[in-house]
Amino acid sequence: MKILYPGTFDPLTNGHLDLIERAEKIFGNLVVAVLENTSKTPTFNLERRIIQIKNSLSHLPNIEVISYSGLTVDCANDLKANLILRGLRAMSDFEYELQIAHTNKSLNNDIETIFLSTNTNYSFLSSSLVKEVAKFGGEINHMVPPPVEKDLKEYFK
Repeated sequence: MKILYPGTFDPLTNGHLDLIERAEKIFGNLVVAVLENTSKTPTFNLERRIIQIKNSLSHLPNIEVISYSGLTVDCANDLKANLILRGLRAMSDFEYELQIAHTNKSLNNDIETIFLSTNTNYSFLSSSLVKEVAKFGGEINHMVPPPVEKDLKEYFK
């Protein structure tokens, strides 16, 4: 069974990292798929985000990091993944994620979406919030892994 955890990860937060670590304990392996989202202008390019993620996940040997563009369900098909993992911080996330899960299901009935709730220590985190704090020189070491912190500080100096 292959499990796909897709996202833009611009940047990877400790909330994402916690979800990946917990999923790895549950499933034993995971494919983190970094989206090249043409509707967003990322802070970090695709290659940099992949490096950040790989460096942040070096302690997890059963995690594969890939890139993709287009539909997540197509990425899952290409990988022969039958589960898509999504994290939920709040009820507002659930409404959005459920809509995406139903869309994916309508495109491929064999793919299921599973949701893990975010650890309460990270429920306030979003990539946008982290970038805003970093932009104004706030402390972010409790929000992102060290490789991401280093890159954000460099980017916003």
